[in-house]
Amino acid sequence: MEPSLRLTPSPNTKAASVQDTSNSLGLHDTLQYGPRSIATEVKTVSPIRQRLENWEQTQDNLKLTVQRNVYGLHAPVRLLMERKIVSNMAQMPTLSQSNLHLDILMGRDETLDVGDFFGGTEMRTPQSIHQEMEKKYRV
Repeated sequence: MEPSLRLTPSPNTKAASVQDTSNSLGLHDTLQYGPRSIATEVKTVSPIRQRLENWEQTQDNLKLTVQRNVYGLHAPVRLLMERKIVSNMAQMPTLSQSNLHLDILMGRDETLDVGDFFGGTEMRTPQSIHQEMEKKYRV
């Protein structure tokens, strides 16, 4: 987490170039960076698309920075710790995989998304809880 008070994602785009992937001789280092592709060098991403993809991350970073400035370093550290604990909680494999706790900690509990209506629910009949747990943990 880089402390920043940005309201919107940064507009700069990162473009791959030979200077970024060159070795001491000035040539593309294929062993370290993989084969060179002209498509990745020419392909540009729209600035609006990049901002939309980074919107939630920037807003979250802003909230954590404000908490750090107002309450001290312990507040964002505690919130990030709680998020990590909640996201790693074991869930029963036969039930739908909804993480309401994480939504509350992220501040998304009052928003409605497409996934709230159409995604996340599996309508399959479980064989047995024991077989599902064996499949989940590969026993």
